[in-house]
Formats: sequence, structure tokens, C-alpha cells
Amino acid sequence: MGLLIRPATNEDTPALMALRVEAEEWLSAAGIDQWRSTGFRERALAKWRADIAEGRTWVVPGQRHELLGTVTLARPDLDFWDERDDPESAVYVAKLITARTAGGRQLGGRLLDWVGSVARRHKVPWVRLDVWRTNERLQRYYLNQGFAHVRTEAPDHRLSGWMAQRPASTVMHPESPIGEAFPPGGETSYGSSA
Repeated sequence: MGLLIRPATNEDTPALMALRVEAEEWLSAAGIDQWRSTGFRERALAKWRADIAEGRTWVVPGQRHELLGTVTLARPDLDFWDERDDPESAVYVAKLITARTAGGRQLGGRLLDWVGSVARRHKVPWVRLDVWRTNERLQRYYLNQGFAHVRTEAPDHRLSGWMAQRPASTVMHPESPIGEAFPPGGETSYGSSA
């Protein structure tokens, strides 16, 4: 049976934070200093709650209803994407996290393909993201998923800023798409500020 993605609910927040803590520990073990500063978890949880309320955070449950992965369809981050980028021309990936138990299933890449399908439905040409400037391993991952580095911005108040995009038409895992489980009358929200 294939995987399905559905909108996150407030009841998912403990499982989302568990995914994040697992990712923090994995990053730390890999020597990557990310998401570990004081207060970061509290800010992340507050952002997740706002994104859930707006229908921007999506989750992939497993067979036992545990969360295998999540992605948020964010608004354009204007610290990075400006007028020259036409910020409304993309769906923006944020908080893409997969469980260690989902390893080997290409879940991250499949989630990126799903985001591309959202962009196509909304008739925008790009999928964009930004990652921590020091996380070269993650930057390589996105390059291997068909993204191209656009530029790196380094505002003093941000650790992220390595910016990349790929055409919404790019599908890296056509053999295993993620299906959608919408609520009745539901539709996919994405990061447009309109």
C-alpha cells in the first residue's frame, strides 16, 4: 500500500515535535549544529501551530498512525526571496523532516515531488527552499534532488540562507508518488501571501 499525506492537526503536535527532536539528535550525531539553540523548539512549536491552523503543515502517517514525515508549505521568506525572484511564483518548502524508521523509502524526495504537484495545481513554476548555510550535507541532498543553488544570503539574525529552487515540473520519484487524503471539501494550502 502506498503512502498518503494529509493535513496536520493540533493532535499531531507531540508527534511532530518528536520527529524534530529525533532530527536534532541525528544532526548532532552527524556533527551538524542545527536547531539546537536555546528557545528554538518553543519557536518551532509556535510556528507549527500557526501553520497547522492555516492548513500549511502536512504529515505522512505510517500503518500504526505514527508520523513518518512532515512538510510545511511556507510563505515566501522575505529575508531571502525578494522582488527579483518574484516571490509569489513558487511554493516554499519548510520543516521537511522524515523519521529514521522511514529510511530507504525515499520519503524526503517523494515529499518534494508532492510539493511540486501542489505548485503545478496552483500554476506556479517553482519549488523553493532555504537551508542552513553551514549544512553542506543537506545542500548536497537538495542538489541531488534536482534543485539548483540560486544564491546565499546571510542576514545577521538568521542562520539559514542557502537558497535553491527547482522547476515544479521536476519529478524525481515517479514510480512511487504519495497520495493525498484530504478532509471533506479540503484543498491544499500553500505559501501564497494572497
